[in-house]
Amino acid sequence: MMELYLDLMSPPCRSVFLFARALRIPFEFKVVDLAAGQQYSKEFGDISIVRKVPVMKDGSFILTESTAILEYLVQKYSGSVADHWFPADLQQRARVNEYLSWQHVNLRAHCSKVFLLRALYQIVMDSEIPKETMDFAVENLKQSLNLLEEKFLQGKPFILGDKISVADVVAVVEIMQPFGTGFDGFEGRPKLIAWRDRVKKELGEKLFEEAHEALMKSSNMPQKLKNSGNFAQLKPILQKFFR
Repeated sequence: MMELYLDLMSPPCRSVFLFARALRIPFEFKVVDLAAGQQYSKEFGDISIVRKVPVMKDGSFILTESTAILEYLVQKYSGSVADHWFPADLQQRARVNEYLSWQHVNLRAHCSKVFLLRALYQIVMDSEIPKETMDFAVENLKQSLNLLEEKFLQGKPFILGDKISVADVVAVVEIMQPFGTGFDGFEGRPKLIAWRDRVKKELGEKLFEEAHEALMKSSNMPQKLKNSGNFAQLKPILQKFFR
């Protein structure tokens, strides 16, 4: 059986998990606890020298990067995955790829920055978050949310139109990430709230809540990370990220 190496605290892992489960794609869930430093274990290093999740292992074939994994799953299970998830039509597929290309350094980067600042800045930098740093991160996030609404959704039910695609799944898990620290990126955005609710309904609300359960109970993550044997290794990497 295909193996998926995941930590559901990670938005890219949640997108792969949600897609595979919603489409009833069989897989064995292999937990990689990032806060505990399991990505640095020899066992995981033998699977992927990148030491990041998600990772897919299908027989002897190993694949990293969530968007590559999603496309692989669409193509491998094309007989059971409806076309709207990743359309065969040239222009519709290009729209999905446009969003997936844009989100890496925009919505994903900005949601992650707000989450990490609020969750880890204090234990990594040994000081409170400077107000101007937090304000700047939140402003960048708001600009990305504006673009999601104005460029990609444009009043449509989903990014591609009337039907959900992998682009919607990738988008929604990122906006959920700051929720883990109590920051609601949907607040004051009724169109985005309605879109989120449509995505949840399409995926299955129970499944959606299951995928985000760890995130919503992540208040102990900073202490867990600090107590891990790899905190000394991670701290300078995170310090560079925060500077």
